[in-house]
Amino acid sequence: MQLDEFDLRILSALQQDARQTNQALADKVGLSPTPCLRRVRRLERDGVIAAYRCEVNRKALGLGLTIFVTVKVARHQDRDAEHFVQTVTRWPEVVSCHLVSGDMDFLMEVVAPDMEAYERFILKRLLKIEGVKDLRSNFAMRTYKTRGTLPLPTGH
Repeated sequence: MQLDEFDLRILSALQQDARQTNQALADKVGLSPTPCLRRVRRLERDGVIAAYRCEVNRKALGLGLTIFVTVKVARHQDRDAEHFVQTVTRWPEVVSCHLVSGDMDFLMEVVAPDMEAYERFILKRLLKIEGVKDLRSNFAMRTYKTRGTLPLPTGH
């Protein structure tokens, strides 16, 4: 799909504030409201705009720990990896999960209120998944950026 300058302006504006009215969006990108809305609907339909979300402050919810967990599975069979992914992506503590290259197989971002809760998560859930061979935890000491906008192509 080819994105033109107006599409990119729309995406940039929506990444900053997805709750703005169509009129405000149209004013920002230099279109009238009807063509602006048509473009937004096309971007949604074509999957360029995947979803709209509410960003919640982790600390306000008492989720003071952010942990990056790398996991190695025992066997590299599709069934085992699929089972692991299906299991951990259902857990609300797992904010993101990626298949990665290198020594480990998966990288997860996990949130927890405190060390005791994280310990329970590891011992009673993560290590209970069949095929988990090794895991390593890295704790975020301070977070500087959690929600970044995607870099959009620029005109040449």
